[in-house]
This record gives sequence, structure tokens and C-alpha cells, in this order.
Amino acid sequence: MATVERTAAIATWRVLLKDNVSLLDNPGAHHKTLLRTAYALHRSEVIDRDDLSDMLELADGALAFAVEMQCEMH
Repeated sequence: MATVERTAAIATWRVLLKDNVSLLDNPGAHHKTLLRTAYALHRSEVIDRDDLSDMLELADGALAFAVEMQCEMH
């Protein structure tokens, strides 16, 4: 696993994670994109299983945040 490639991939994924506009507009689709991207990086061996686990946890946290925000707005 190339360290530079791994670092760049994780940084790019985190930019997607921090896209609060997309997250709040459509939490389900945003979550799905985060999961698909993380799994694709793992399948291509750019990230390891620990990175994948961290990404999945962060994606689930973002979804929970978005759902909570939507509940508060209604």
C-alpha cells in the first residue's frame, strides 16, 4: 500500500464526509456514497481494514447527525 496514495485517498474521502450541504440535503444518498467509496478503496487495497472501519464509523456518525438535524428542523 502506497502511503502517499493512501493519505490522498483518505483526505479526499474526508472532504466528501465534510460536505454538509449534500449530507443535510439527502442524508441517505450521502451515506451510501461514503460507504461505496470506502469499500472501493478497501477492495483496491488503497486502505486497510482499520482505515475502512474508521471510515464506516465516521459515515454512520454523519448519517446520525444529519437525521438528528432533520428531526430538529421539523
